Amino acid sequence: MLVVGIDLGGTEIKAGLVDEKKGIIKKISRPTEVEMGNAQVIANITKTVKDLTENTEFSAIGIGSPGSIDRKNGIVRFSPNFPNWRNFELVRLIKENINVDVFLENDANAFALGEWYFGKAKGLHDFIALTIGTGIGSGVVCNNTFLTGKDGLAPELGHVVVVPNGPQCGCGNRGCVEATSSAKYIALEAKNLIDRYPDSLVLKLAGKKEKIESKHVFQAYEKNDPLASVVCNFAIDALARAIGGYVHAFNPEKIIIGGGLSRAGDALFVPLREMTKKYVMSSFADTYTIEQSSLVEDAGILGAASAAFYAEENPL
Repeated sequence: MLVVGIDLGGTEIKAGLVDEKKGIIKKISRPTEVEMGNAQVIANITKTVKDLTENTEFSAIGIGSPGSIDRKNGIVRFSPNFPNWRNFELVRLIKENINVDVFLENDANAFALGEWYFGKAKGLHDFIALTIGTGIGSGVVCNNTFLTGKDGLAPELGHVVVVPNGPQCGCGNRGCVEATSSAKYIALEAKNLIDRYPDSLVLKLAGKKEKIESKHVFQAYEKNDPLASVVCNFAIDALARAIGGYVHAFNPEKIIIGGGLSRAGDALFVPLREMTKKYVMSSFADTYTIEQSSLVEDAGILGAASAAFYAEENPL
């Protein structure tokens, strides 16, 4: 079975022709051109699909998009990448141009499905997938069931509060794990503290304060830099606290972490595994593993394609 997977970003449309067994057969990309208006974005999506599938039969299109997604009706309720998309009927507009089934999914849920079909969750019945970058997205499979909740809004594991009255989160609450442990928070906190650590390796790696990114903080953390240690230990401990709660709630076999922050590798995963142990009951101690995603750059395309595979196999 061949489908098209579309990773719909604010600056770029990444698309791949995906076989359920072989993975990505072919992929292309094109600018999204959000600034040109909604009609141009739809035209760009349409052209991308047609260029990708010329002289090739395929059964469906899967689209992964950030934001609040109504998968049942194919509507983007809200997306940070597309400010004008409020209750936007994305699926209907694409189907007007391309006569195949089109399935829409939140990008974090799509990431989890990608892990299930192509990644480290293949064959598992219970796992959690976290994608950690600017924010923290999540997907949960429990007892071989993909959990989305009564209204399709779940899971939002990035908005579990781990530090009461902690850092302000974009959702309006304080102390969400997204506000303590995302790549955005780590870079922001390092910038906030850099004046106290003028000789920090973080500053040397970034060049100047404004250029500090989470990757610089983790590179310095590996060298035991004092500033990086303060920032990373707090962020990782908060993430570990959240994961401990997830383990107790869902009893997963694996917690799989992807997104930009996962590229820190052992600098993240070694202390995270150790810190999580103190937040997990002894009866759960050997029931789970915390692993780095293997999908890397193709996670968005494979996730979107997997959303199509899943939707075809599990009609709403």
